[in-house]
Amino acid sequence: MKALLPVVFGTATLLSGAAFAESTNTITFKGEITEQTCSVTVNGSDAHPVVLLPTISKSELKDAASSAGLTTFTMGVSGCSVDSSTLEIKTLFIGTNVTSSGNLATSGSANNVELQLLTDASGSTVIDLSNPMAVAGISIPAGEQSGEHDYAVRYFSPTGNATAGDVVAAVQYAISYL
Repeated sequence: MKALLPVVFGTATLLSGAAFAESTNTITFKGEITEQTCSVTVNGSDAHPVVLLPTISKSELKDAASSAGLTTFTMGVSGCSVDSSTLEIKTLFIGTNVTSSGNLATSGSANNVELQLLTDASGSTVIDLSNPMAVAGISIPAGEQSGEHDYAVRYFSPTGNATAGDVVAAVQYAISYL
């Protein structure tokens, strides 16, 4: 019996370790250590920025897949140290409430309307928030300390027939120097 006890204990220890390794209650922490950090602004504001879209008529969003109210906003960085080569900074946008089409769902009283984020002021490339990835944009030349890039946002109605009301949505962002 005494000889069997270490075998049972050893087996139980191995099995409990395997169960722990396959556990779904694991928290993963990630961070980034860089050569530098920069101060970030949105439209010149470094705290709680708000981008105001124009007031539009619901008739501009009557058709399926219609968009209107293209509005640019500027992400800027300053206080950076750029030595011998250009620093390419990427922005990761993370929607707090994302639709199945990858746009921002709104919490306002208007219906059948979403907000689309776009990679630049031309409005040609939509940022898919359902598959978050860093978007290129801010470029700081060697020897400079600041840079900026214009992104855009617009109203979008996937099904058409948008109703009148206010439109409110939020997105978080992270800046990557890698």
